[in-house]
Parts: sequence; C-alpha cells; structure tokens
Amino acid sequence: MRNKPTINKVQLDAIDKQLIKLLYDNARTPVTELAREIGMTAPSINERLKRLEENGAITGYRVDIEPAVLGYSLMAIVRMRQLPGKWKELEALIQAIPEFVECDKVTGEDCYIAKLYLKDISDLDPILNQVAELADTNTAIVKSSPIKRRLLL
Repeated sequence: MRNKPTINKVQLDAIDKQLIKLLYDNARTPVTELAREIGMTAPSINERLKRLEENGAITGYRVDIEPAVLGYSLMAIVRMRQLPGKWKELEALIQAIPEFVECDKVTGEDCYIAKLYLKDISDLDPILNQVAELADTNTAIVKSSPIKRRLLL
C-alpha cells in the first residue's frame, strides 16, 4: 500500500462544489456543458478544474465498472489478522491477487479489511487458502450495498 501524501485542506466555494458534483455524476461531461450548467464560461470552468487538480481536490477521473457484467456475481469482505512477522508478505499477496479490488490497513483486532469479487462461490476457497498461510481470516458475502461510493460534500 502507498503512503498517504501530505494533504493540504482546501476551501471549496459553492461553484467548486457544484462542479465536483457534476463531474462525480459523469466525469466525461464536456467543459462546455459544465459551463452551461453552472452559468460560467468554458475558460473559467477550465481554470477552476486546473486549480482543483493542482490543489489536490480532484485527484483523477474514473470509469465505474459493474462487476456483474464482467461475470463477477459475488462480493466478499475479508477481514485479515496477519500471523506474526507476516505483514509484508500478506500485503504483497493481497496486491498480487487481482480479485482483491480494495484493501484498507486498519486498527483493532484485524489488520486488513479487503473487498474481493468472485465469479462463483467456488472461487473463494482457493483465494482464502493462499491468504491462510499468512493470516487468520473472517469472510462475509455481501448481500447488497445500500450505500455505494458517495460524494463527501
């Protein structure tokens, strides 16, 4: 996992927030459409976008993929507590298994909490068997996600 960069707190005005919300809903929205929605000129919007990127408020633009369309019908949350002296190996293993799409290093009894996508429930044990050599695990299959990723404004 990467170390967090130093973050400087940024003050966003109402226009910045509106711009971020529009891009959050559709990162491919043309600048001309953003300008029309906000009631500003395209060059002004470009300047704001550049400033938001430079100050780190906007860190990138992304595409959301629906895992089920790619054949991944199950999602699991895996809590892991590494065995003594195995954290570096465990972290490297988690990064090497492509089905792990997110992982957080946490405080408490567990050391890592990861999100894992599976095409079939039979895919779970082979992955967990690899992890079991380095950590104790506790796995939950996700039934639904009442809150997907959402904007913090």
